[in-house]
Amino acid sequence: MDVSDTERRIVTACVLIIGNEILSGRTQDANLAFLARGLTELGIRLREARVIPDDIGVIVSTVNEVRSAFDYVFTTGGIGPTHDDITAQCVADAFGVPLIVHPEAKRLLETHYPPGQLNEARLRMAMVPEGAVLLPNPISRAPGFQIGNVFVLPGVPSIMQGIFEQLKHRLVGGTKMLSRSISCHLAEGALAKDLGALQVRYPDLEIGSYPYFRRGDFGVTLVLRGTEKVRLAAAVEELNALIRTLGGDPQEGLSEA
Repeated sequence: MDVSDTERRIVTACVLIIGNEILSGRTQDANLAFLARGLTELGIRLREARVIPDDIGVIVSTVNEVRSAFDYVFTTGGIGPTHDDITAQCVADAFGVPLIVHPEAKRLLETHYPPGQLNEARLRMAMVPEGAVLLPNPISRAPGFQIGNVFVLPGVPSIMQGIFEQLKHRLVGGTKMLSRSISCHLAEGALAKDLGALQVRYPDLEIGSYPYFRRGDFGVTLVLRGTEKVRLAAAVEELNALIRTLGGDPQEGLSEA
């Protein structure tokens, strides 16, 4: 049975982490790893992630650059009620549309806050680019939004995760990556030359080497990633043989990653 073009297609994504507080070190990002895992599960390959400041020119130019280069773009941060929450306006500028108060977003906020508490600052969270589609927020009501292939999410991890779980059905992935990992008690340098040769023989695979040191023990975990199970298995067989030749005892696993 032939695999459809959609299933064969490589679908890519980029994450833009927006915020001076991330760049200053005052706040540690907790969103990238979550998005990377979630996208991988959907067959979407996260090809790039950038951390950029709360700067209008930088945000607008970066959004325009990456939305034309990747299938999906996800931004986190900068859609709250304060003066430095400028992401929504910047995304509107990038698409060349006005920023408007979305009536449904306003209604959601009105149901969330006590009567009279939806002030001008909080109303900023109901402002989206004209033509954008709201992304439901199951945590705090203030929605994210999608315009084109750009998904604009808050920076607060619990809220971002809740919105992402709600929007996943909108995403169409491609061929999923398979991952095999092999660990052994050998020094990375002992494997380096032969591992490089293995990569040359399997250019369609990604082969990574990750040394570890724990409780006086050391070794290396080798991760092979690719879309074809047969090719992956062949490379793993060669790698296991190599490790044994060098006196190691390969321990392996299989997963989608």
